[in-house]
Amino acid sequence: MALLEIKHIYKNFGGLRAIDDFSLEADPGEIHGIIGPNGAGKTTIFNTITGVYHPDQGEVWLDGNNITKLPQYKITHMGIGRTFQNIRIFKGLTVEENVMCAFDPQSKYSILGGILPTPNRIREEKRGRELTRKYLEVVGMLEYKDEKPENLSYGNQRKVEIARALICKPKVLLLDEPAAGLTPTEVSELTELIKKVSTDFGFAILLIEHRLDLVMSISDIIHVQNFGKTIAVGTAQEVQNNPAVIEAYLGAEE
Repeated sequence: MALLEIKHIYKNFGGLRAIDDFSLEADPGEIHGIIGPNGAGKTTIFNTITGVYHPDQGEVWLDGNNITKLPQYKITHMGIGRTFQNIRIFKGLTVEENVMCAFDPQSKYSILGGILPTPNRIREEKRGRELTRKYLEVVGMLEYKDEKPENLSYGNQRKVEIARALICKPKVLLLDEPAAGLTPTEVSELTELIKKVSTDFGFAILLIEHRLDLVMSISDIIHVQNFGKTIAVGTAQEVQNNPAVIEAYLGAEE
């Protein structure tokens, strides 16, 4: 059984079929790119995997467990982390605090520790701070730990989001258009970062991205969506030469 298995999922919104029989199997260390024109259902796939929506049909399995109907927080605890199309940071908090807030569900102290600074709470806060700084170092943002993320470049804000996802200790990491709004230099840095975390941590990565050069350069397998349907699955070379993919992006000749 693969680490992540998506089995024939469907999702409708009224008369619109956003996902039409999508399947995927991802093993540790694999990077799967999901591409397609706007409105192809890519983010809906991520939302269905993470419990924002439940599929109308089909199942999602993580590490041998059926997570199809679980709430979002349980799916996160079981090992799926994600970032979003639109950067979601907490303004007013520092970079370190933005990342450390994702550690809170892992903290192990009593209700009393939530009110008073008990020794166990102090130990957990220290552990959370150490992990936060570890993952900030992984993404190259440790030197900015005391900065407010809204004052940073868009590319660095993306790195803060990735660090926050990493502290959840995911088995599968979902990246939803992480290169959106980035400069060419920032895209290059992001590409190297995705390769680095894939190699260093060995989890599966699912990547939605409109920058095809990024997807083609790092994906082991690419899934091409169009109007909710999968029109091609394969390596970068295979999908680039697929007539259905060319038509979806460029249109058919009269």
